[in-house]
Amino acid sequence: MKKYYGLAIFVILLDQLTKWMIVKNMEIGERIAIWDPWLGILSHRNRGAAWGMLQGQMWLFTIVTIGVIIAIFYFFHTEAKGKPLFQASLMVLLGGAVGNFIDRLFMGEVVDFIDVIIPVINYDFPIFNIADAALTIGVVMLLIAILLDEQQEKKKVKK
Repeated sequence: MKKYYGLAIFVILLDQLTKWMIVKNMEIGERIAIWDPWLGILSHRNRGAAWGMLQGQMWLFTIVTIGVIIAIFYFFHTEAKGKPLFQASLMVLLGGAVGNFIDRLFMGEVVDFIDVIIPVINYDFPIFNIADAALTIGVVMLLIAILLDEQQEKKKVKK
């Protein structure tokens, strides 16, 4: 179990380190091209949720995040026991949730900086951070874990 908590801690530390580097070294709105025009580092702040929705609703984010963290711990210690992919996905989700929660708690906003542009369709993807990526990856991992678990259950029933 400790190794899974280590995964959450790694995500949180990586998220907070990268955000600290952005805050300390870049002005808001400053962009550094990494792989032009597709990828860049753009110093941005977000007081809302994904894609800037629900701007300034700190009380809502606090309640939802605390609820999500409680649910993650509950499922980690009950449903995910003995299921490595399920456990890992929950800890990646925990790392992402806590990473953005730290920003909201101490800064009142989330530091975003990964800027992806898809020039073929002229789409500027919403700016995100390591915690956001971890949340997305964690959800995908969780869906895969659930689907695999369902397949194993069906095989057990057939036998």
